[in-house]
Amino acid sequence: MVLWSLVPGALLVVIVVYLCLPGLLRQRGPQEPPLDKGTVPWLGHAMALRKDMFEFMKHMWTKHGDVFTVQLGGQYFTFVMDPLSFGPILKDTQRKLDFSKYAEELVLKIFGYYAKGEKKQNIHSTSTKHLMGHDLEDLNKVMVDTLSLIMLGPKSRSLDASCWREDGLFHFCYNTMFKAGYLSLFGSTKDKEQDLLQAEEIFTHFLRFDHLFPKFLYSLLGPREWLEMGRLQRFFPKMLSMKHNQKEGISNWISSLRQFLREQGVAPHMQDKFNFMILWASQGNTGPATFWALLFLLKHPEAMQAVREEATQVLGGARLEAGQSFPLQPTALRCTPVLDSVMEETLRLRAAPTLCRVVCEDYILKMASGKEYLIRRGDMMALFPYLSVHMDPDIHPEPTAFKYDRFLNPDGSRKVDFYKAGKKIHHYSMPWGSGVSICPGRFFALSEMKLFVLLMVRYFDLELVDPDIPVAPVNPKRWGFGIMHPNHEVRFRYRLQPAE
Repeated sequence: MVLWSLVPGALLVVIVVYLCLPGLLRQRGPQEPPLDKGTVPWLGHAMALRKDMFEFMKHMWTKHGDVFTVQLGGQYFTFVMDPLSFGPILKDTQRKLDFSKYAEELVLKIFGYYAKGEKKQNIHSTSTKHLMGHDLEDLNKVMVDTLSLIMLGPKSRSLDASCWREDGLFHFCYNTMFKAGYLSLFGSTKDKEQDLLQAEEIFTHFLRFDHLFPKFLYSLLGPREWLEMGRLQRFFPKMLSMKHNQKEGISNWISSLRQFLREQGVAPHMQDKFNFMILWASQGNTGPATFWALLFLLKHPEAMQAVREEATQVLGGARLEAGQSFPLQPTALRCTPVLDSVMEETLRLRAAPTLCRVVCEDYILKMASGKEYLIRRGDMMALFPYLSVHMDPDIHPEPTAFKYDRFLNPDGSRKVDFYKAGKKIHHYSMPWGSGVSICPGRFFALSEMKLFVLLMVRYFDLELVDPDIPVAPVNPKRWGFGIMHPNHEVRFRYRLQPAE
């Protein structure tokens, strides 16, 4: 009896030794980058990274230089901080760095979805096809109609132009963009009011999922939060299931993806999980990004004026008539260099993804300085371009300042020439990732955001409830996950501009 009581303790010791021993024994080898394992076995620096990745990365960069390896939860990540050395990593002609393996593990953990290699390639190519060119223009037309439905009401012009409405700017932008994107992509019914109610319900659950998302990835959820996350992981596939949702106007992109999965014999329950993944990928960042764009415009009157003048040029000067939808032609998005610069600057300041690759074979990292480092097989190669590129004062002078014309040349054309250490740099802004991991839906996402901002500044009067309130700080728990969220809500007022 006493012997059996010792078994659980012995098993625990074996597990701890199994997890921690490789980390305890690992030492920096010849030609390898500086190694920093932290003080906690196995965990290493995971808690410090989770607390504030930006401050942690600044500290490691100052301490170790442009290349360093850190232990994070039993895994070793080599971060490269010199953007002039990104090229070989992102191109990877040796095929020793694998993005798909890392992405597969994340998608399986978050959405429960798994696809074989050939499926992923076809999904990527299908997405690229339908989210560019003429297909994108068709989708933009639907998006304009859907934004009209949400922003003006089912009967159009239901907003009273004589009354101001007050809301949280983050909630307003996220709510509007999510519902517009959801209905434009996944279809609607003839009952528009019911569609809006269903979209609102899904958005409410999506916000909860989004709140738990960072802690879930770090495996830091409490018992009740784990139960809540499990419920949400079941809720979304059910709500997006073709079995329960026979709608009209499903976008060509979603229809093509679903057809491909059926032809490949993917199980129906896995197709539902795929829908959940697509919903997250398409709607998780656009709302937060438009929040920052409008907030920066509201805090910088000269930028707001420049965008409004451009919006008037492409949309015309007439006010909306009663019962009229927004009269915006998607081709107008080709003629907005000022707004393009505003969005690029917004993404530079608030998009903070981490780009990761699995090292499949021992890899020789060749730096622009001429130095070479050996990266071990099984480790992770990682880039954090927000710190190493977006906040580099050599590339972007006054990097923390919002400059709406930063990406404009004096003649009004797009500026693409940026330099570091006197050398022209290709990767001067990386909000969408780069290389094989670049977001295939970036053109659609950017179109969505531009449409919304154009309509807001052209047809609505906007003002902050407190004009003197500073720009909201970011939530440090969300570094590395895409568009940052504000640490607190910002109240604003809006009204439809009165008809003349």
